[in-house]
Amino acid sequence: MTEITFYRNEHEEYTGFRCDGHAGFADEGEDIVCAAISALVTNTINSVLEFTNDTPDIDEDEEEGYIDVSFFDVPGEDTQLLLRSLVLGLSNIEAEKDYSDYIQVMFEEV
Repeated sequence: MTEITFYRNEHEEYTGFRCDGHAGFADEGEDIVCAAISALVTNTINSVLEFTNDTPDIDEDEEEGYIDVSFFDVPGEDTQLLLRSLVLGLSNIEAEKDYSDYIQVMFEEV
């Protein structure tokens, strides 16, 4: 299962996220759940880097299926929108009956 934890402060502003584990929906190279998660996460990170002034700290281990994205300061509104879009996309995957055993979206106040 892939667990994605979004970090929010007391103002419900996102300050980062952690994505951990392989979905396990299918064999490596055929796992559509893992591919969807990876595409959304990678696109969000690339969009933040390309279209905003925020620079995340990124720690990752592809073999373990782990990525941690954090911001030193609360990111700006453009990054907040991109992170909310990521939450929406991942939550929609989680809501699919066929995929709900392979992804869990959580929130943690920091």
